[in-house]
Amino acid sequence: MTAAFATPNPLALQVARQTLDKLRRVPALADRYADIVSLDSLEDLIHVPVMRKDDLNVALDFLKPRAHSGATWTFQSGGSTGEPKLGYAPSGLYMDEVYAHWRALDPDDIFVNGWGAGKLWGAHYLMAAYADLAGCTGIGLGAVNRSEYDAWLDFFATRRVTAFGGTPSVLRPIFGRARDLGIKLPDLRKVLWLGEAWNPGLAEDLPAIAPGARRWGLYGSTETWVAGTNTPECAADVWHPLPSQLIHIGSGQLLDFTSLKPHGLNPVLRYQTGDAGEWVPCTCGSPDRALRVLGRRDGEVKFRGLLLNADAVIAAVAARPEVSQVQLLITEYASRGSTLEVLVVPARDAPADVTDKVREHILSSAFGGPSTAFHRDPEALEVRLVEELIPNERTGKTSGLIQRRAS
Repeated sequence: MTAAFATPNPLALQVARQTLDKLRRVPALADRYADIVSLDSLEDLIHVPVMRKDDLNVALDFLKPRAHSGATWTFQSGGSTGEPKLGYAPSGLYMDEVYAHWRALDPDDIFVNGWGAGKLWGAHYLMAAYADLAGCTGIGLGAVNRSEYDAWLDFFATRRVTAFGGTPSVLRPIFGRARDLGIKLPDLRKVLWLGEAWNPGLAEDLPAIAPGARRWGLYGSTETWVAGTNTPECAADVWHPLPSQLIHIGSGQLLDFTSLKPHGLNPVLRYQTGDAGEWVPCTCGSPDRALRVLGRRDGEVKFRGLLLNADAVIAAVAARPEVSQVQLLITEYASRGSTLEVLVVPARDAPADVTDKVREHILSSAFGGPSTAFHRDPEALEVRLVEELIPNERTGKTSGLIQRRAS
């Protein structure tokens, strides 16, 4: 029988004990860990309560972590549109470990870093640190708007770019525009992604503009930092955990993470991200078990007094052939209650009545009950076509659900 907290990392128990000691020093969390007398083995972690974002931020506010050497960098934790919750990392952002286990770039590559820089999001700097280790030639593209795509695509073709990285919601419209214009990127061999799930639509665009391009992915969060890697031989939802990550699958298949970094700054001990997963063999042939991420399990929000499973709505709408991307926008009005806008980026050659089809699909499905609210007030639901989804201006990430209050 495989141990629930299995890892080949020889420092695992020592680091877990050190993290527990740190958390015990936090006055607001002391009661949570008072009954954990000691950790005699990693299996004793089963008695440690899971940690969530609010718990971690309480700990960080008290501990005020500092790097063992170099600068201490502060980044936004998660893609929320609310008040930033912070995560910390030292210079280098732990990417030396990633480079040792994941060779997506090499010195001959010309790499476009398409993650937005600044505004407390860390992905641009994370991949810049990786590019430095790889010794490649880098292009710090950052965030660009739709009106700039044509000029940049010509530049990429002229410069014979071999690698391009970004979140899938950023990559898809850029590569889709190249396909529309008939621009080819014959030298592009590698597409790196991080921050969101892989967009299957990219598998339609890439063969048309860059037949030799293959995907390379990283999985993690600002709390855990990079937790797993993915190569072209792996399925897009399957990840190989790094030695610095102890991943446990708990009730409801929810994942929790324990950091095994000796000088890690975030005191991550059974930190629950909201993702669910399962252990699987990988098609790449690695003998080690791999983690299939099944998606988030914390996507339920209150809508007009009923629970709306945002993840279920997004998954069901995105599965329709006329839909390329989907995003939910809930707006709360003081006078009329909440409304739901379903923002849809239509698929190529989508029919003219795509909004009617999506609306009918939602109204004919239960989705946990809120369709009742739509039948009572049809104007509470709107399906709207958009060219691109709404990104978080601070982080550059595109969340599936945005909630806001009308001014």
